[in-house]
Amino acid sequence: MAQLAEHRLPFEDAAQVVAELAANAVTHGRVRGRDFRLALLLAPGPTLRIEVSDTRREAGPPAVAEVPESGAESGRGLALVSALATRWGTDHGPAPLKTVWAEMALGSPISPDRGFHDPVDRSPVAHDV
Repeated sequence: MAQLAEHRLPFEDAAQVVAELAANAVTHGRVRGRDFRLALLLAPGPTLRIEVSDTRREAGPPAVAEVPESGAESGRGLALVSALATRWGTDHGPAPLKTVWAEMALGSPISPDRGFHDPVDRSPVAHDV
């Protein structure tokens, strides 16, 4: 995300999408002795493509992100990715590779926090002890 900040591109939503896709790879794509791979690609537009690859091809996400029932403790990650990304999907590489990707149009507002926010420049929040 530091590279996006250096280019003064929005990164808060992208950080959330990275966190959700990485968490899904750890939770659902984990194979003992293998990690997942994260790739961030910036294309003209600007469009950010986030790719998270793992080796559990058979454990892919559903084709449509659905919001779980009220009270469910998990299952909102892909619904969040769907809300923040312009589009998302899954690619299958040579067995056993699976890549879940999301593309974000950084130049068009989708969510309220679009824009450049440098977390270093934020004022500290007072906490009562």
